[in-house]
Amino acid sequence: MQTPATDAKIYSAELISSQRITPPASREEVRHMVFRSNELALDSRAGNCIRVLAPGQFGNKYHGRLYSIIDVSPGRGAGAEFSICVRRCSYVDDFSGEEYPGVASNHLCDLRPGASIEFSGPVPYPFAIPEDKNANLLMIGMGTGIAPFRGLIRLIYEKIGGWKGKVRLYFGARSGLEMLYMNDENDDLANYYDQPTFKAFQAVSPRPALGAPVALDRALVENAAEVWDMVQSPVTHVFIAGTHDMLAGIDKAMTTLAGSAARWAEVRQALVSDRRWHELLY
Repeated sequence: MQTPATDAKIYSAELISSQRITPPASREEVRHMVFRSNELALDSRAGNCIRVLAPGQFGNKYHGRLYSIIDVSPGRGAGAEFSICVRRCSYVDDFSGEEYPGVASNHLCDLRPGASIEFSGPVPYPFAIPEDKNANLLMIGMGTGIAPFRGLIRLIYEKIGGWKGKVRLYFGARSGLEMLYMNDENDDLANYYDQPTFKAFQAVSPRPALGAPVALDRALVENAAEVWDMVQSPVTHVFIAGTHDMLAGIDKAMTTLAGSAARWAEVRQALVSDRRWHELLY
C-alpha cells in the first residue's frame, strides 16, 4: 500500500535511537529503532503494527510500509515510546531489471536521532496471546519475522509472568551473523534462556554464499518428538512470521513429522479451525 486509508489519522514520532543489531561483517543491515510519539497512547498488544509513511515517489505523497511494534512503554505526557525492527532492503524493477533501494526501509535506516516520521495505526495483527498461561507457544520465523516474537516473549515473561506452557522459538537466518537479537552485536533473547519454559533453536543456510535455503525444516525435524507432540496438543498455538516462501519448508518438515501429507493437513486444519494457527507473512 502506497498511501494510508483516506480516513486514517496521521501521527508523528521522533527518532530516539537507531542501533544496528547485525554485526558490521554481516551483509544484512538491520536496525532496532526507538521512537517517541506525544500524540498517541499506542496499543501494546504483541503483533500490532504501525504503517510508516515514507516520502512517496512518482507523484505519490506517501509510500506506506507496515512494521511490527516490538516494545511499547509510557512516554512523557500522553504519548508513548515504541520500537520497530527495520532491515535495509532493495528490489529489482520488473521492467528494467535494475536494482533499487527499498523506499521505506532506506528512508528509516538513514534517519538520525531527532528526525521525525509520519505514521498511521496501530494496525491489529493476529498475534494475540492466549489467556491460559498453560498454553504452549510454538514460534517459527525467519529474518525480521523475529520482531513480533521478541515482543511476544518479553510480554509473557516480563508483563504477564508465571507462564507455565512450553515456549519454543525456531528461527532461521542465512548465517549466524544475521541471527537478529541472537548474535554478538545484540543478544537480547539470551535474557530468557534461564526461563524454565523457554527454548530457542537456530537454523542457518548450509551454503549461504551459494544461496542455499535456510535449514529451518531440518531444525524442526531434529526436534521431531517435541514439535509433533506440541502441534497435536489442544493447548498449543502456532505462530509463523517471515516471508511467504518459508511456508513450503515448514509444510515439508511437518509432513515428515506426521508421516504423511494427509495427516499433517488434518492437524493443521484443526489448528486453523480452533484459531490456534497465526501467520504474519510478507
